[in-house]
Amino acid sequence: MVTNRKVNPWTWQDAAGFSQAIETTGHQRVLRCAGQTSVNADGEPQHAGDMAAQVALAMDNLEEVLEAAGMTLANVVRLNYYTTDVDLFLANKGEVGQRTAAAGIQPAGTLLGVTRLAFEGLMIEIEADAVA
Repeated sequence: MVTNRKVNPWTWQDAAGFSQAIETTGHQRVLRCAGQTSVNADGEPQHAGDMAAQVALAMDNLEEVLEAAGMTLANVVRLNYYTTDVDLFLANKGEVGQRTAAAGIQPAGTLLGVTRLAFEGLMIEIEADAVA
């Protein structure tokens, strides 16, 4: 049986929806997902200038990758975010919080501001680690 234990020596991170660390025991598989962005099935960027729509599509794409591996968001133990606009991401990250709460997870993670992403117009990239 897979067990994930939050390691939070403080409580301030709870309001932001992440954990300082996740200890996983009893797992057999680890899935390391490449960064998922707001692209369609052909890899074409979508929703230029719309952070909320980009976050939603990046999460859709992440969930599709997880599903292809026989997992769901409930298996995710780490989410890393790369964004070209930290403040805009923070104002539009509600979709992530809703989905992680619905999955019953509070993954470890890192938020990084970057000058650009792989394709013009992309503002957010979400990378995940999952265990089963």
